[in-house]
Amino acid sequence: MTSRADRRAFVRFLAASPLLAPLALSGCADDDGDESLAAALDRMGTYGEPDQELGEVIESADRALDVFDMRVTAQRTLPPAHYGYIATGVDGDVTLRANRTAFDGWQIRPHRLVGVDKVSTATTVLGVEMETPIIISPTGSQRAFHADGELATARAAKAQKHTMMLSTVSTTSVEDVAAAREAPIWYQLYPTSRWDITERLLARAEGAGCPVVVLTVDLPVSSNRLSLTRFIKRDRRDCTQCHAGGKDAYGGGNTTFARKPMFDGITMADADFNTPALTWSFVDRLRAATRMKVVVKGILTGEDAQRCIDHGASGIVVSNHGGRAEESGRGTIESLPEVVRAVRGRVPVILDSGIRRGTDVFKALALGADAVGIGRPYLWGLGAFGQPGVEKVLQILRAELRTTMALAGTRSIAEIGPSSVVRG
Repeated sequence: MTSRADRRAFVRFLAASPLLAPLALSGCADDDGDESLAAALDRMGTYGEPDQELGEVIESADRALDVFDMRVTAQRTLPPAHYGYIATGVDGDVTLRANRTAFDGWQIRPHRLVGVDKVSTATTVLGVEMETPIIISPTGSQRAFHADGELATARAAKAQKHTMMLSTVSTTSVEDVAAAREAPIWYQLYPTSRWDITERLLARAEGAGCPVVVLTVDLPVSSNRLSLTRFIKRDRRDCTQCHAGGKDAYGGGNTTFARKPMFDGITMADADFNTPALTWSFVDRLRAATRMKVVVKGILTGEDAQRCIDHGASGIVVSNHGGRAEESGRGTIESLPEVVRAVRGRVPVILDSGIRRGTDVFKALALGADAVGIGRPYLWGLGAFGQPGVEKVLQILRAELRTTMALAGTRSIAEIGPSSVVRG
């Protein structure tokens, strides 16, 4: 009789086969009937994570060896649709995977005998002194992953002293998150189809003490999140009480807004997150409407980086929305060098999308990023264990970065530069 291990090895073989890539595999069962092939593929990391980054189920946050242990544990803990929201890319998830595999195209060039007994990860971005260049990127709907949601993330950010960005579609208000963080947070802004909504959101963010507004520009229309749809199909719960009437994750259905406290008191009947008419003039209008520094998120080309500066942006986030916007097939680390060349040090550049290890952070800094943002890793920690999970993810990445810096012969963030990496 074929053993379970043999069957798992065969499933791994199938997962790697390009012949199966076009197939919708949800619903296929192995001969035990206790696990669908799609679930096995998910567990093996085919949704965006290479095979060597599988991780394993752990019983407590302190047992995690890397962030992938949190990923596997969160998948076992969360309902399929909620985990699918974290896991999804768009179309064939090509860009989602590219965000990881593109890091393999760069190799670290270590320097020896430089004295690494004192290694500092401290840096300054937009006038903010940071103990680490790792920033918590904005992710929406965090109460879908843990009852404490954004409050757990904010408390973890406070404990580990990380800068935090808060999403427009947060399930906790900016005021409450800022109070939990006990330090200024950055506010991420999705434009809507009505300018008066933007004005209300800006006023609340300013009132909560946010010094920076991060304008996301890479989703003028809804994207094609097929993997999410497949996860939702496997969810056996009745989700209509929470999601009835919503068009999609970024649509104008009333429940999309009703469950997001940043829209309390705003009539949203004719509002939508789809903004296909958005142009660079919105950046000008935004700058004129707020005292906060304006950072533009979702930039992938040198030309657009120059336009950001032309329109007065204070910073740029190189991001493809974690592979959840366009299916370019290009990892953000591939876009970073041309953006850095165009910026020429005039404003800070932050790399977002695909960061999973300390070596990834190091490579991004070497290629000119001033800081990096993380999204999925801390959501895995949140979904697995709440605040302790988020804290452990931050601890792991900081420790990995310090180790990478020491072994590469770099004692400070300033010493990480172009000579620190080479094309593989």
